Amino acid sequence: MNKNPSSRKRAREKAQAERNQEKQKQRLEKREKKANSPSRGPGEDPDLAGIVPGPQPRPEWFDGAEASDESEENNDDNPPDSKT
Repeated sequence: MNKNPSSRKRAREKAQAERNQEKQKQRLEKREKKANSPSRGPGEDPDLAGIVPGPQPRPEWFDGAEASDESEENNDDNPPDSKT
């Protein structure tokens, strides 16, 4: 019934070991990248770095959505003729 369960277990363990090695490589790469990246100044929030205070420019995707909203609003102004 069970066809050599030990070979399946060995294959599973080998796959797990390969995944662990890959994760270890990624951890090392992340450490190196973090060590080589420029440090920020004291008190600088990384989430807010590069943001300019004041009104922000409109995103490109928003401009297209506004045009389609206007056309829908124009259709609402002129309801279809109804027979009452």
